[in-house]
Amino acid sequence: MGVVTGLFARKVIEAAGPGLDRVSLFHDLGLNPDDPPTVKTMVADVDYYAFLERLARLVEDPTGFPLRVGQSMQCDDYGAFGLAWKTAPTLRGSLERAVRYARLLTSVAEYEVHPHPKGAFFLLHREGVRTLGMRLSNEATLASATSIMRQVSPDPVIPLAVHCKHSAPDDIAPHHAYFGCEMVFGSDKDGVLLDHATLERSNRLGDPAIAQFLEPHLQSELTAVAGETSFEQTLLRRISDRLSDGAPRATEMARDMGMSERTLQRRLSDEGTSYQAVLEKARRRLAEGLLTQTGHSLAEIAFLTGFSEQSAFSRAFARWTGRTPAAYRATFDG
Repeated sequence: MGVVTGLFARKVIEAAGPGLDRVSLFHDLGLNPDDPPTVKTMVADVDYYAFLERLARLVEDPTGFPLRVGQSMQCDDYGAFGLAWKTAPTLRGSLERAVRYARLLTSVAEYEVHPHPKGAFFLLHREGVRTLGMRLSNEATLASATSIMRQVSPDPVIPLAVHCKHSAPDDIAPHHAYFGCEMVFGSDKDGVLLDHATLERSNRLGDPAIAQFLEPHLQSELTAVAGETSFEQTLLRRISDRLSDGAPRATEMARDMGMSERTLQRRLSDEGTSYQAVLEKARRRLAEGLLTQTGHSLAEIAFLTGFSEQSAFSRAFARWTGRTPAAYRATFDG
């Protein structure tokens, strides 16, 4: 299970507007509304996505809702991370800091500054099933990044285009109004395309000395966060990387991680799980992602998730979800 900073959840509640029981909403996510906002308080990603879906059904303008969430984000909300963004010499430098230190905000998303002939894409990479909650979260993230770019730049920041992997909502007028550029839904990427001039523009408060001073502090925080990653999460990622070669055995993974199988099993037991449970979780997550985000055949997905036969994969998937792989894929088409 991944995590997302509780700061995002606070902004979601604020953007939902009046008329809702704010205290109950905070408590639903295990947050105290009286605590000072901080990026260090985390909530489970699945709870956050479900929370977004729930509020989207309650607000009057669900299409514009994730854009309001993103627009409400302020650079100063992010503490040292925000200060590093604000004091980077150029906008490109700000984006590169976001790439480097995104783990301070979430364990389920990564960023990339990817070259393009017209400039560069600021890309969002987030794995998993594209539920409504994840789609809303992705839009809010792109809106947030754009909002903060506009806060630190002395001149208006108008992207060349904004891309989203998911299909377009019924009305995209709010997106055009907010981003001020072409919207590309059903894309092969989630990201904001910026031109060269915008990327090399000096930030309003750009200060190389302060930015350099913050680097060790942010790196220290990043190291601390990385150290908090559970053993299960580490193993989950390693298993996922090896599934296309067949389901790895516990002895193989223990050897790969430099420990005995007994130690591996004990550490998993301490976290309330087992090797078989982690293996099943890795297979299921990968299968769900491949079914909803790719055009791979069922036979190919069976192979990529470590099954020797499609029939065995189909039986396992039905056990995990209560649906056949084909029925599951049909649910997310469009």
